[in-house]
Amino acid sequence: MSRFSFTLSARDGRARTGAISTPRGEIRTPAFMPVGTAATVKAMMPESVRATGADILLGNTYHLMLRPGAERIGRLGGLHEFMNWDRPILTDSGGFQVMSLADLRKLTEDGVTFSSHVDGSRHFLSPETSMEIQRQLGSDIVMAFDECPALPATEERQAEAMRLSMRWAQRSRDAFGDRPGHALFGIMQGGVIRHLREESAEALKSIGFDGYAIGGLAVGEGQEAMFGVLDYATDLLPEEQPRYLMGVGKPDDVVGAVQRGVDMMDCVLPSRSGRTGQAWTRRGQVNIKNARHADDPRPLDEDCKCPACTGYSRAYLHHVFRANEMISGMLLTWHNLHYYQQIMDGMRRAIAAGQLTSWVEDFHRMRDGGDIPPL
Repeated sequence: MSRFSFTLSARDGRARTGAISTPRGEIRTPAFMPVGTAATVKAMMPESVRATGADILLGNTYHLMLRPGAERIGRLGGLHEFMNWDRPILTDSGGFQVMSLADLRKLTEDGVTFSSHVDGSRHFLSPETSMEIQRQLGSDIVMAFDECPALPATEERQAEAMRLSMRWAQRSRDAFGDRPGHALFGIMQGGVIRHLREESAEALKSIGFDGYAIGGLAVGEGQEAMFGVLDYATDLLPEEQPRYLMGVGKPDDVVGAVQRGVDMMDCVLPSRSGRTGQAWTRRGQVNIKNARHADDPRPLDEDCKCPACTGYSRAYLHHVFRANEMISGMLLTWHNLHYYQQIMDGMRRAIAAGQLTSWVEDFHRMRDGGDIPPL
């Protein structure tokens, strides 16, 4: 396989299942991408991430360009070799992180000048430099450079940011060039305003990309507003190409997005939660630091096959978290990533069988029942 392609195998309502083919392997969709911000999924070995069922990881252009530097990673064989992950990698463009540095940046038509959060040094990112950095990293899926305004924002501000992002999308396309085996995704913007989303989608389709992302959500608008956008936004994008919802989310966000036609998602939540003592389970969220777990010999989830659940008790997980032992973050992160991949596997199977509605009902019924009662 020397090129990027996407094949749909089944639909159930607006939900889809299929596969993205890349030279580095197949990505089963709908797919959840663990976030490896600085060339590592925190608290996890690459082979452990793969063991959870992940087909693809996300790397962060902004963080990697600052430390250790894209040129250095390129000299060392690219991001795959550098971090010992031989399967597909998607890199974001850096636009979202630069948005979060509003007080440390200067935005112009050319790009963004900003101060590093690491050492205060000045840097410049543009569509062209973002494409070059991602080329040096060697990622399989490259994201166009965009501006992502935080919400809430005025319609005028959202329109301004969206139209700048569309001009940058064209420049990203031009700078990306012809790279067989690598894909470039455009990013739809427009906040929660339908006519701006429609304008953005038309602009992206006229440029032409290998896949399309829905950006500018999960930035403060709330789940109801996010789902309101997804109720129409996925249908604005080409049917035959992947649709990627950026930065989402909690388990019920993920399920709701797939129901609305999303094929790919990423979020730091499962790994970040694991490091802070929070486990996501079929019965909802479990805060392992709570005293109720101190004498509990039961696993987090008796039906889960991850190492945290098959080898350790809630009492042990409570103890190692309270003792600040590294194994706490390792076990809880593995569990959370495993749970997210189980959600994706369950939805893929349900869509293929035409049973997604009943699967989703069971998903919510189990969560609504809450955690097992204390001993």
